[in-house]
Amino acid sequence: MPAEPDSKQRLLATAGVSVHYGGVRANDEITLAVDGGEIVGLIGPNGAGKTTFVDAITGFTRYTGTVELGGTSLDDAGPHRRRRAGLARTWQAGELFGDLTVAENLIVAVEGGGVRGALTDVFGRRRRTDQAVWNALELVGLAELAEHRPDQLTLGQQKLVGVARAIVGATQVLLLDEPAAGLDTEESVAFGGELRRLAASGLGVLLIDHDMTLVLDVCDRVYVMDFGRIIATGTPAEVSADERVVAAYLGSAVTT
Repeated sequence: MPAEPDSKQRLLATAGVSVHYGGVRANDEITLAVDGGEIVGLIGPNGAGKTTFVDAITGFTRYTGTVELGGTSLDDAGPHRRRRAGLARTWQAGELFGDLTVAENLIVAVEGGGVRGALTDVFGRRRRTDQAVWNALELVGLAELAEHRPDQLTLGQQKLVGVARAIVGATQVLLLDEPAAGLDTEESVAFGGELRRLAASGLGVLLIDHDMTLVLDVCDRVYVMDFGRIIATGTPAEVSADERVVAAYLGSAVTT
């Protein structure tokens, strides 16, 4: 069974986060934590409010409540400041630049002049050996593929490029929104192994995915959301046996 999280290593903490769209409360008082070296799952039915929550804590959607990273409030910070503080995310539609190499896809993410300036440098073939890029590729096991283009990679490897692009730089917490979508069983297992490697480096990971085998296999703790509220939290074994979770999402108890 995964070890209990050490609150002294707490990285991300939200308290009472709520998001309203007119009269609809998409998120209702969400309190959640992610610690360093920990993979935390956030699961629930489609429309439960999971992506809305990620949009809120990364600064793309207005919310009430509090969001802290490493004990520092992010509530007055926009998306770019939150990213620079160490809060990174992937997107469900995380397409790569097909005419750039793997390394160049990451360089675009870290160039200080913005995307236009970075692309100008890339297309001008300015090869910058940015240590942060290589560190990120090594973390996800893709350093040897740095000069490949996305169409030369498997889908699982392409997903990992997206992860590397998100963590390049001084990332503390990584928010993954449906990263295993489209992966077959073997690719999902391999992807889970890379997530464990990331967490072992001290990174905190919040994983949103409908691949329950992946979630229950790699997560230390799991939060379950339904209709914008957290209805259960605990170890994978605890939440998969929770009657509220079975009724709202799983449909039948899952053996872990």
